[in-house]
Parts: sequence; structure tokens; C-alpha cells
Amino acid sequence: MRKVIRLDHDWRFIQEDAGLPDVLPEGWKKVDLPHTWNAVDGHDGNGSYSRGKCWYARSFETPVQPLKGGRVYVEVLAAGQQAEVYVNGTKAAYHEGGYSIFRADVTGLCREAGENLLVIACSNEHRDRVYPQSADFTFYGGLYRGVNLISVPDTHFDLEYYGGPGLQVTPRPCEGGAVFELVSYIKNPDENLTVLYTISDAEGKEAGYACRPAQDSKVTVYVPNARRWEIDDPYLYTVTAILQRRNEAVDEVSLRAGVRDFSCDPQKGFFLNGKAVPLRGVSRHQDRLYMGNALTAREHYEDALIIKELGANSVRLAHYQHSQDFYDACDEMGFVVWAEIPFISVMNQDPEAHLNCISQLKELIVQNYHHPSVCFWGISNEILIGGISEHLVENHRELNAIAKELDPTRLTTIAHVSMTPQDGPMHGITDIESYNHYFGWYGGRMEDNGPWLDHFHQVHPEICLGLSEYGCEGIITYHGPEPACKDYSEEYQALYHEHMAQVLEERPWIWSSYVWNMFDFGCAARDEGGVAGRNNKGLVTFDRKTKKDSFYLYKAYWNREPMVHLCGKRYAQRAGETTRIRVYSNQPSVTLYVNGEKAGEQHGNKVFVFEAALKRGDNIILAEAGECRDSMTVERVEQEPSIYTLPEVEERAEGVANWFRTIGDMDLKAPMEFPEGMYSIRDSMEEIAENPEAFEIVATAVKLATNMKIEPGTGMWDMLKGMSPEDMVKMAGSLMPEGFAESIQAKLSRIKKKA
Repeated sequence: MRKVIRLDHDWRFIQEDAGLPDVLPEGWKKVDLPHTWNAVDGHDGNGSYSRGKCWYARSFETPVQPLKGGRVYVEVLAAGQQAEVYVNGTKAAYHEGGYSIFRADVTGLCREAGENLLVIACSNEHRDRVYPQSADFTFYGGLYRGVNLISVPDTHFDLEYYGGPGLQVTPRPCEGGAVFELVSYIKNPDENLTVLYTISDAEGKEAGYACRPAQDSKVTVYVPNARRWEIDDPYLYTVTAILQRRNEAVDEVSLRAGVRDFSCDPQKGFFLNGKAVPLRGVSRHQDRLYMGNALTAREHYEDALIIKELGANSVRLAHYQHSQDFYDACDEMGFVVWAEIPFISVMNQDPEAHLNCISQLKELIVQNYHHPSVCFWGISNEILIGGISEHLVENHRELNAIAKELDPTRLTTIAHVSMTPQDGPMHGITDIESYNHYFGWYGGRMEDNGPWLDHFHQVHPEICLGLSEYGCEGIITYHGPEPACKDYSEEYQALYHEHMAQVLEERPWIWSSYVWNMFDFGCAARDEGGVAGRNNKGLVTFDRKTKKDSFYLYKAYWNREPMVHLCGKRYAQRAGETTRIRVYSNQPSVTLYVNGEKAGEQHGNKVFVFEAALKRGDNIILAEAGECRDSMTVERVEQEPSIYTLPEVEERAEGVANWFRTIGDMDLKAPMEFPEGMYSIRDSMEEIAENPEAFEIVATAVKLATNMKIEPGTGMWDMLKGMSPEDMVKMAGSLMPEGFAESIQAKLSRIKKKA
């Protein structure tokens, strides 16, 4: 029978390319799995992180099977981003792609008795043929999900086909119940072997049974009165396949599955089991503060519980395959999942890179086919940042065809970057589509979101449209009475999401929407808002310790459990005789008390705003909504702490003014001129970077407009180098001051290109 032996402990690790050891190296550092060498530098704000080849080693005893001919596999649950597996000095496997399971048959490399040396070299170095090529997150290196040793008899459920379980389960609702289409993939079957299938309900009672020859294992099993997998009742069945030789079970595998059907309609949105259910959810990255992506099942489950508290009904797992622990949690908690591959931002023209894309897509689908939570396969994200070509479009068509061939039961989707034209060849490739929009943060105003969505819906009534990303930074140190875009305050983030929640509430035809992001996450190349190394758009802080006010806004919209929340608890020192108090609640009315006296009562929907008078010193604020109460203390001060305001906010305003002064009397309303041989806003960032003077102009402009630093050699640079300043201005829209594009062009057109 199958034995799975966890190899979590007693590893030796060295953070350098030390080469393949002959014996267990006692001089290396002792570590346990999961482990990443970027747990700190992946987001500590130093501007970069260690990317190289590092080595792990440990010993193991050869497992013993009762019958001759047994096989031994090393199972790596994920290794960032490339990995080589060696046993007793011989290479057993090489794998490219940092987010999926892969296995190596090491039977012939193991000693019959005694210890074996297992060595795994991991590398998170850039590889032209491995995705992701560049992206707005840290590419952590290491054995960050663990390693297993699997011992099986010679005949066993296949362990080598794209890291899958060797069993495929396809439940389909039917009249009076459900049918489970089952097929096993078996290594070395013969006429003496059969497969016994058992379907058990959530209470462990047998609900269906079938027996098939191992050489022809496919069968359909009827389950009467089958209970559906619903968001509010995520009912799970367990399907067990036993490989049987007469009266002996040779191998066994079990999977959980759920019975559901779903669809999308361009005018009515998402349907689950025949009922309209607009998907309103969050995106999630898999890392944590000073842990990186080396999480255990406990941390994955805790993340799912926090999302459940929010009341979200869907999760977009960005931008790669996540841990089986998290998919399991989604199955249990009733989240509808968008799962995707790391085909993101930039496409490499190398044909080998496309093959890697295909391989990662196949691993994603084969390994996660059984999860009822997964309803969508995503084939790329913001890929037009790196430009468009006929080759790119054809690659997408091939990826979509492969996904539909491997899994015709699910829908394919794509996340378009905001600047993707509303008409063009990128539309109509996948079953359904979505856009990433940051109007009100990177460009435009938050009020632009609704009209844009309505216009696209009018122009393309045949396309099921979703909002795959939207959000803005919220740093809980920054506060003020007049929040504004790019002040990074917790208050502006809350106002932004107040607007977006209402936009989505009014448009149920939007099949899905995903806040970017559920949690702050690591991006070593970032440096904005006074916090380097992180993306701070999360509704919850990177360490999961603090839920921002915007978290409670969505809880009021999405969680039916009665709640009330006072905003601004960290805005604890306020100047002025009066202050504005915002309250979020899913109750119909809220009453506010200040220092024990009733300050007002309002009837409304989710957001309640009061003006409250403050006495000098401490003030006790209490909000009541039905049986729910929340309180905070606010101190009235003469002057608010300087830490509440990001110094760069005022510096940027002055910087923009100075920028225009350097133009002089030039008429910025006149048509732009593009003199031959001179730099222009139509050149790529990579071309402009060849001239230090020209690059300084553009880098300064980007910093003034977006508060983001761009430097060659960083992860952000890899994403942006193919774009032109003109592209960036179009993305920023009304966020750019009037005449800003013209002013950049005026400066660039004075600089001559090298012949």
C-alpha cells in the first residue's frame, strides 16, 4: 500500500551555489520546511532581494514495500522557481515553474538498505523560458511548501502525469441526484487488478459504488438525492479509488468533490446551481510578513477564515497556482475560485517560454481538477503591459484551447490591463473576461469606474464582463480630515472602497469583482507611500494583525451577521472643535453617542456619517446599531501629529509646480511636435534609459504623477521598460495635471538621440 512520509525536518541549507555534495554537509545551516531564503529580504524595503541558486540536503531511509517491485517517489509540493532533484549524487528530475507539485521516480537511485542522500537545488534566478518573467510581487526562492517521500507498489495510481492525483472526478447534477464520472490512471495495470470506487457523503455514509477492471477504469456512478455544493452550504463528497488484487488493496487515493453547475450571462452575471449570484470577492497573494511564502496549513486556513469573516463569496488566487491547503479551505468554506497561471505583464518571444506556459497550465488544471471551488481558469494577467503582437494573441488562443480540452466543464477567463483597447484581438479568446482598473489611484477619478463599465457593457453586450482588480493603498499611519488620492491615508482607501462597493452593488451583471488585495504583500521593487518593499493595497496588513477600515466596509456589504464599525480608530488625535465620524453597519439605523450624550441617529445603507463636537482632551465615541456596539477614544489636540501626513504629498505638489516653471512660456495647448532624431514620449522606456538626461526627465515625471520610483534593473522596470511615457499618460488619465504629457514631450524633444 501507499505510504506518504513527510520530510519536513532535519534539512541542511546553504544560501549559495555550493554545488552538489557527496555526503550530508554538516557545515550547512539546519532548517525545517517550509522554507524560503527570502522571508525577510523579499519585502524588507532594501530595494532588491536574493535571487540565485541555493541548496538543500537531507538523508532518508529507503521505504520497504511488502512486495517486490515497489516504487519510490520524491514529491516536491513547490520549489521557487526552478529545481533539480538528486538522490545519491544522480539527478532525478529538473522542474521549471515555482508554484506546482512535481515528482521524481527515484527507485533506481535508492540503496537497498541504509541512508540515502537527497539534495535539491532551488533557483529563483531569472530564466527567459520560465514564467513569471516580471511582475509586481516578489519571486520567493526555496522549498516553501514542503517535500514528501511516496512509496507505492509497482502497480499504482499514476504519480507522474503533471503532478496529478491519478484520479479524475467529474460530478454532474442530473434529475433526482448527480452522476459522478470517474476515471483512474494506473501504472502497469493487468487483468488481475480492479478498481473499487466508493462515494461517501459528508457524514461518511456510502452514497455510491462501482467496480471496474484496472485496464478500463472509466465509469459513471449515480448518487440519488445528491446535495449541491453551495456558497452557503459547501457540501463535499469523498471519492475513494482502491486498486485491488483479489482480496488485497494494492493502492488507494481519495479526493473530495462537490456537485454544482454554473454559468455566466452577459446581462445577468454569474449563476450557481441555477441561481444568480454576483461574485464579490478579493484577490490573494500567498505571502506573510517575515515568513515570505513559506506558510503552513495553519496560515493558509487562517487567511481563508479572515476572508470568510469579510463575507466575500469568491477568491482570485493571484497570480500563480496556490497551495492545496488553500484550495481545500476554499472547498470547505464555499468560495468560488479563479485560479490562474503566472503568464503576467510581459510575454517572452522564446518558444521555450510558451512551452513552459503550457506546462504550468496543464499542472494547474490536472492538480486542481477535483476542487469544486474552482470555476475559472485564468490564462493571463495584464499581459499587454509588454505590448501586443500576433504571436501573443495566437499563444492565448492555444492556451485557451488546451484549457478547454483538458477541462471542458469550467470557464476560461483573462485579466486585461486597464489600457487594453475595448476593441481588438484580445477579446473573444476566453469564455468570459475581466479588466484590472485603478481609476482613482493610478489614473483618473474613482467616479470614472461606473461610466467605463457601463460603456464597455453597451459596446459589447455579448461579453461577460468582470472587474478582476481594483484598489488603492491604505497605510494605517496616515490620516486627515480631507483625504485625497495619493495621500496613502486609511481614510482615502475607505472612501475609495465606499464608492466601488456601491458601483458594484448597482451592476449585478458584472459577473465578478475582486478587491486588490485582501492582504498587503511583498514586492521588493516597490517604494511608495513611505513604505518600501510592499504593496499596501490590502484590506488587512501584511502581518494579519490589523483590519483596515475598508475591511469593515465590505463586511457591512457582504457579511449578513449584524455588525457596526467605527472608522478612524487610528486617527486618534484630531484638531478642531468638531470632527466627522464615519460608521459602517449592515443594520438599517445607527445611533452615535459622544461622551455619553446622544449626538445623532441616522437611517441609511451601509455608510453613516456624523458630525461630532469634541471637548478638549479625550472623547469617548460609541456607535449603536441594533444589538451591536463599537467604541473608540479620540483626543482633541491643538495640532495633529506630523506622522499623520506623508511628507511626499506636499513635496509632490510643489514638485509639479516647479516642473511646469521649467517649461517657461511654452504654449502647452499647441499640438505636440516630434522632431526627427530627438527623444519623444512615444519612445519606449528602455530606449529613453539609454540617455541619462532623458531618463531623468521621465523618471521624475513618473514620480511626480504616481509617487512611484522607476529604476532599470528592478522588477518594476522589467514590467515597464516596454511601455512609452505616452502609454503611461493614457493609463493615468485625469490623474495627470493638464498639460503634463505636453510638458514631458517639450523637455524630451530638446534631447538628441545618438546616431
